[in-house]
Amino acid sequence: MNLNYLAKLKNNLPAVPGILRKEEYFNSSVLIPLVPVNDEYFFLFEKRAAGIRQGGEICFPGGEVEDTDEDVIKTAVRETVEELGVNKNDIQIIGRLDTLVGPIGVTVDSAIAILKIDDVKTLPIDTNEVEKLFILPVSYFEENPPERFKLNMQVHSTMKDENGIEVELFPVKELQLPEKYHKPWNAGNPGVLVYRTGKGVIWGITASLIFEVIRKLKLKNSS
Repeated sequence: MNLNYLAKLKNNLPAVPGILRKEEYFNSSVLIPLVPVNDEYFFLFEKRAAGIRQGGEICFPGGEVEDTDEDVIKTAVRETVEELGVNKNDIQIIGRLDTLVGPIGVTVDSAIAILKIDDVKTLPIDTNEVEKLFILPVSYFEENPPERFKLNMQVHSTMKDENGIEVELFPVKELQLPEKYHKPWNAGNPGVLVYRTGKGVIWGITASLIFEVIRKLKLKNSS
C-alpha cells in the first residue's frame, strides 16, 4: 500500500463498526411485541403455520430484510402488519436491541414495540404463515430463567447432492491446508436457550431475544 493511501483508508473506516460481510448473511428483522393487559405487559407470540419453514415453532413476527425496506425497523413493522393483520399505526416502537449473529449464517435485528390492540383474538392473521397467536406475561420470564444447552456443530468441506454424489465445496487438499481440515472439523459449541411454557417450548433465537429483554429490564431495575 502506498503511503499516500493511509488517509483514504482512515476516511473509509466506519464511524460505528458494524458486522463484517453482513451482505453475505441471511439478514432478518423481527418485532418484539408487548401487549398491555390490565396493569401488566405481555409478550405476543405467534405459532408458525405447519406448511412453512420452521412450521409449528413459536416466534415473534418478522422476516427477511428486503432492498425496498428503508431500515430494519421498517422490515419488522412490515412483516408484523403482514403476519398479524395489525394496523401499522397501532405499533409504537420503543427501541432496538443489539444485532444477534446466529451460528448458521443469519443476523437478526429486532425492535421492541407496544401493540395498541384490544384483543389478540380479533387480529386477522395471515393463516398461510401463522397458525395462531397467544400472549404470555413478561413477568413469567423474569421469574423463570431459561435452561441452557450446548450444540456440537461441524464444518464439512464436501456434501452429497440429490443423486448421492459427493460434491467438493471447499478444496482443502488443493489449497494444501492442514490435514485436520480433510475431514469434518468442529465449528464450536454454541449455547441454546430454552424456555418451557404452558403454551409450548420457546427456544433458539426467540429465546435469546426474550433473555436480552429481561436482562435489560433487570439492569434498569438495579440502577
